[in-house]
Amino acid sequence: MSDSVLLKQRLLNINADSFESLALDVFQFQYEYNKIYRKYVDLLKINIKSVKKMEEIPFLPIQFFKSHKVSTVDAPELKIYESSGTTGSVTSKHYVYDEDFYFAVAKRIFEERYGALPQYNILALLPNYLERSNSSLVAMVNYFMKFSGPDSGFYLDDFSMLHEKVKYLKGKKERFILWGVTFALMDFSETFPMSLDENIVLETGGMKGRKKEMVRGEVHELLCHNFKIRSVHAEYGMTELFSQAYSQGDGLYSEPFSMKILLRELNDPFSYVAVGKRGGVNVIDLANIDSCSFIATQDLGLKHNDETFEILGRFDDSDVRGCNLMAG
Repeated sequence: MSDSVLLKQRLLNINADSFESLALDVFQFQYEYNKIYRKYVDLLKINIKSVKKMEEIPFLPIQFFKSHKVSTVDAPELKIYESSGTTGSVTSKHYVYDEDFYFAVAKRIFEERYGALPQYNILALLPNYLERSNSSLVAMVNYFMKFSGPDSGFYLDDFSMLHEKVKYLKGKKERFILWGVTFALMDFSETFPMSLDENIVLETGGMKGRKKEMVRGEVHELLCHNFKIRSVHAEYGMTELFSQAYSQGDGLYSEPFSMKILLRELNDPFSYVAVGKRGGVNVIDLANIDSCSFIATQDLGLKHNDETFEILGRFDDSDVRGCNLMAG
């Protein structure tokens, strides 16, 4: 049995006390088998034998998913997940060798947060994702629909059809999740304002220049007003991550079993801030066995004593220091 298979099995059987131990073993594994990550660690002149804590693990700047093939597997990929981007822009690519594992992790994360999928119908309003054939979000939601209610489905831009489905489900008193990209949820709520009762609105981010940029609080206030709901849920995920974090209101995300968030100093990417202070978001995603589990994102965050965290925005200077080590 290969090392990667054993690591995946350990992740699916993990408990809170074994996270750090598994993270350190994944680090050693990825240093050995991920050529790009090993080169980056070597250029930092880090002695891997001296890495004894999670905070000592080096985090790969997320931009490498745009410029390099970040992979521990020396074999053809099953498929490639790709980020959205403006015309002509360079997109991030996540090479997928074990989609079943991605789905197993994603389903467990969701059900630990929300309960069993069959109790919900999923109404997915994801137009800019559906327009691409290689979206990790669409693949995940499509997989979830295999277990969710029979009235689940995707909606591109037919708000009238979605409105009729919502009315139908409300009439039957069937639970549903309206899962959508931010700008589309806003457009739908403005076109068909209505009460969604106790059902869930889950936004997955994404304005992409389609509407005037608004802060999260403004977006959620508008959606709460138009849908007559108390809170808006949110997902924190991205092409480069196989794990997702969910917020059930107020922008407070909970770490799932496979993920930890560390916040680095803004002016020193190799030091960390105290709880309650802003910092750059480093993500340990142990589901990324086949790529890289240690990623320095371009997001700005805040972590609380109860292990919840907030995403406050992105760095004004989007170049995370460290990328220049491997320019060219």
